[in-house]
Amino acid sequence: MGEHGQYRSLVRALALWVLLWPGWATAQECRLALLLALDVSSSVDEAEYVLQRDGVAAALLSDDVTGAILGSGGYVALGVYEWSGRRQSSIVLDWVALRTMADIEAAAARIASAERSFRRFPTSMGFALGYGATMLRRAPVCERRVIDVSGDGINNDGFEPYQAYANFPFDGVIVNGLAVLGADPRVQDYYEFEVIRGQGAFVETAQGYEGFRRAMERKLYREIENRIVGGRDAAPEEAG
Repeated sequence: MGEHGQYRSLVRALALWVLLWPGWATAQECRLALLLALDVSSSVDEAEYVLQRDGVAAALLSDDVTGAILGSGGYVALGVYEWSGRRQSSIVLDWVALRTMADIEAAAARIASAERSFRRFPTSMGFALGYGATMLRRAPVCERRVIDVSGDGINNDGFEPYQAYANFPFDGVIVNGLAVLGADPRVQDYYEFEVIRGQGAFVETAQGYEGFRRAMERKLYREIENRIVGGRDAAPEEAG
């Protein structure tokens, strides 16, 4: 065998070793498809919208969340959309793979630069969830699929969440909630009993939109780490 033949054999052997290395497949697989659904209904004013939008971007860049995303066990796929009325759902960030810090920074920058899609429409929770289920069908194949829906009110237009769950593809999908307290006294109970769905689903709460960033940070950490806990929060250093 000549020099070139020996080189080709070495390349083939290295390629085979990489493919058979147990960590290779894990590093390439998606462990979580996470879809964030953000409320832009008429109950959310402009200042609150900015707190919500910038809060998501800041939460993604927090040390706890970036550490969870970049941890071992495969990558995280992220999508973001805004929702309000029956036909007023709009993609902010289409599916992206978060494999590196640069990926996370680019996703956060895209979210932070988004312009509000709608302002004057009601809270159509069932339609919003149906939209999310449809968007999840375009996600990469991942071990887990989660919709993370946030809002400050209850459904007041169109069909209810349970009807969305009965008529859209939600098999294997977990729905968690982030209830923003202050605008509607019923919102936390509504999210607890009507919105969340699936094994281990949970509700995080924010004390108004001023508390949205920290609540989203706790929620993202818990979802990405796939922690099932008895208490309300799972992220370290909850206070602050």
